[in-house]
Amino acid sequence: MAPAVPPITLNNGVSVPQLGFGVWQVGDDEVVPAVETALEAGYRHVDTAAIYGNEAGVGRALAQSGIARDELFVTTKLWNAEQGYDSTLRAFDASLERLGLDRVDLYLIHWPVPQADAYVDTWKAFEKIYADGRARAIGVSNFEPHHLRRLLDETSVVPAVNQVELHPFLQQAELRAADAQHGIVTEAYSPLSSGKGVIDDPVVTALARAHGKTPAQVVLRWHVQLGNLVIPKSVTPQRIRENIDVFDFELSDADVAQITGLDRPDGRVGSHPDQMNVGAPA
Repeated sequence: MAPAVPPITLNNGVSVPQLGFGVWQVGDDEVVPAVETALEAGYRHVDTAAIYGNEAGVGRALAQSGIARDELFVTTKLWNAEQGYDSTLRAFDASLERLGLDRVDLYLIHWPVPQADAYVDTWKAFEKIYADGRARAIGVSNFEPHHLRRLLDETSVVPAVNQVELHPFLQQAELRAADAQHGIVTEAYSPLSSGKGVIDDPVVTALARAHGKTPAQVVLRWHVQLGNLVIPKSVTPQRIRENIDVFDFELSDADVAQITGLDRPDGRVGSHPDQMNVGAPA
């Protein structure tokens, strides 16, 4: 069994396991054995989204696990086409039904979609969901500092989390600083850059040899030491187990500095938040 995952406390006092299990691009049937393997390996934090099409499978895996609900941390996300006050409330109901849950632990706006200019009204619906106790925490995903500023200026509840693409080739220092200024925890998706070279980088592979770990474990440990929430994704049982086994070693300041040096201006793998529109794929 991998070492226990330490918690991070959000700005409303809710505790979340720092390392979770992501299920993007995992089909609804395939996600059941993947989540089962993750739970057996010690994960208790699972991150899905309406657009992934696998909320029902995640819910089945959680229900079949026999693990008490209060030991699990479940995140899902609102898709772009459902933004707006009333449509958000309907979409949230549908997500809960698919998951088979009466509440989620974290609900996120998946993208700001600035062209639609609906994320403020959407957030007001999130505030109602939170006030009603149907989400223990609410947050955003892919929000740039200027999107956050508008939410903070026009609404009441500060997001608990901002989930963004973040890895050694795209370190998002300005965004992480803006999050921290407002007590928002930064969460990293695509933490290994979706296989686009990070784990093959000579700096990372050399550190992996030095620590007797895999390159992926070195990168995930870097995220942990930055204080990020992090949600690696895999459907391979060995990698699922390896990805959580990152709490028995530590990178030195010099190691971290080497990885910091990998940041690139063109390191983004996914879409830029200002360019994502309502009809774009996840």
